[in-house]
Amino acid sequence: MLNNDVLRSLRYTLDLSDNALLDMLHGVEPDLDIATLRSYLASEDDESFVYMNDELMVGFLDNLILERRGPSPQPAPPTELPLTNNTILKKLRVAFTLHEADLLDILDSVDFEISKPELSALFRKAGHTNYRECGDQLMRQFLKGLTLRFRLHLNE
Repeated sequence: MLNNDVLRSLRYTLDLSDNALLDMLHGVEPDLDIATLRSYLASEDDESFVYMNDELMVGFLDNLILERRGPSPQPAPPTELPLTNNTILKKLRVAFTLHEADLLDILDSVDFEISKPELSALFRKAGHTNYRECGDQLMRQFLKGLTLRFRLHLNE
């Protein structure tokens, strides 16, 4: 899944303004301006569309974790690149403090069925015998369910 799609979805989920999003990304790319940010948020069909690189997405996700959870007493291990849907899912799980039941509820809310063993396989290390790759469809449905869950809380 494109990093741009994840950024757009999370921006909508959290109801972030351009300035709030820019602030979160400045720690990763200090020279980022509003025009470049909007090119990351543009649809692929738009002529101003620019692909968001993995380093910038990792920085955004790390800043999201910091903003929602606060600083950790231990330094985070470096994120392996290239970025995968599994890594994005892991970071979102941490950022939103989601447990297995929460993840299953989120996916169930968008009628995406997944078993507990299948879910836990997504969080295993690549190369583990039970590792399962997180596909684009699962990631889209997860982001959709996350939006349903958190947009309701924003409007209360």
